Amino acid sequence: MRVERWSGDRVRERAGGLAELLTDTVASGASVGFLAPLRHAEAVAWWRERADAVATGRFAVWAAVDDRDRVTGTVGLDFPAKPNSRHRAELVKLMVHRSARGQGLGRRLLATAERAAAADGRTLLHLDTETGCPAERLYRSAGWTPAGTIPDYAASPAGELRPTTLYYKRLGG
Repeated sequence: MRVERWSGDRVRERAGGLAELLTDTVASGASVGFLAPLRHAEAVAWWRERADAVATGRFAVWAAVDDRDRVTGTVGLDFPAKPNSRHRAELVKLMVHRSARGQGLGRRLLATAERAAAADGRTLLHLDTETGCPAERLYRSAGWTPAGTIPDYAASPAGELRPTTLYYKRLGG
């Protein structure tokens, strides 16, 4: 399994495989911003929009690819445009395909994004995730700190309003 940082062109070229990962993630019940059922075409369009953001440096994407060249995971960093926010980034769309879960890939993707953010001079990362979801164990064990919970923050893929917990991590000491 290799993890690669992708350019905007690469994200655009591989939007179909990225969309398969996104639709699998939503179908498995993960709250990543979409309702089920997520159509493949909608997921492709979402990734193509991210490709434009990657090309302009507002977003970074790392993809995990297996030995059959199938996208099995992703993580992204969203960089704020405001001058007073350039020290931080938001960790987004940490996703692992159901067939690749339980093998440490989520932890590897998370560590990759954290190292890249620190190398880019970011000193603070933040994220939000559905309260009580399996990803919370990963974030807590990787040193992320819960900052609070917001009730009814986002709808689950099934459409139920669910609470979200905000997390942060200071980088580089």
